[in-house]
Amino acid sequence: MNLKGKTALVTGSSRGIGRAIALKLASCGAAVGVHCVSKVELAQKLCEEINAAGGKAFAFAADISDSSKVDEMMDCFIEKFEKIDILVNNAGVVSDCPLAGMQDESWKRVIDVNLTGTFNMCRAAARHMMIKRYGRIINLSSFIASRGGRGQSNYASSKAGIEALTRSLAIELGSRGITVNSVCPGAVETDMSRESIDRSRERIVSIIPLKRLGAPEEVASLVAFLASDEAAYITGESVAITGGLGLLSW
Repeated sequence: MNLKGKTALVTGSSRGIGRAIALKLASCGAAVGVHCVSKVELAQKLCEEINAAGGKAFAFAADISDSSKVDEMMDCFIEKFEKIDILVNNAGVVSDCPLAGMQDESWKRVIDVNLTGTFNMCRAAARHMMIKRYGRIINLSSFIASRGGRGQSNYASSKAGIEALTRSLAIELGSRGITVNSVCPGAVETDMSRESIDRSRERIVSIIPLKRLGAPEEVASLVAFLASDEAAYITGESVAITGGLGLLSW
């Protein structure tokens, strides 16, 4: 995929899937904004890695659940890169707990970051993309959005909301040359997911037809495709990348 001349902002990209996405977009020629909330050193190290390889990257820090902070970050991004072509909403948090014991703060934090944060970022980016009549928005959802998960009522709800948001924005923004899609990973091993995967690793692998977990780099390749001109006629879709997880019911 050729993204030369494009600019991209990837939220939550100091590590894990977001980091892999930032590296992939940069390798395809895009100038990349590496976003974090608090892990500024990791974000800056990733920028150094991209710049050393001949790319262009700059680190940004902001709480995406705060719309004013998002607007400030977007202003800084436009100042640095002059435009925004690609937005990847990857940032997210988990706070698993059975319903009866879930505290208000656990529910609110997950919804605020995962769903409201994605909305804040989409709105801020779309304002610029609509003027240019071009844009690619890719929202990271999850296999859990359609299947649910024990102790994950907050997380599943936030991701299902992201998919609904994606479809609505695809309708609203399509006439302005902006595509909006969701990517729905299955069991992909990252720092954030490792603890939950480790609780039932053997069982999870046993019900994946490909008999292995996914890698962040595989998710990144799908995101890069959706960000490219090759995917110009794909919008409003939730694209699963699960290794077949969910196909088997026994």
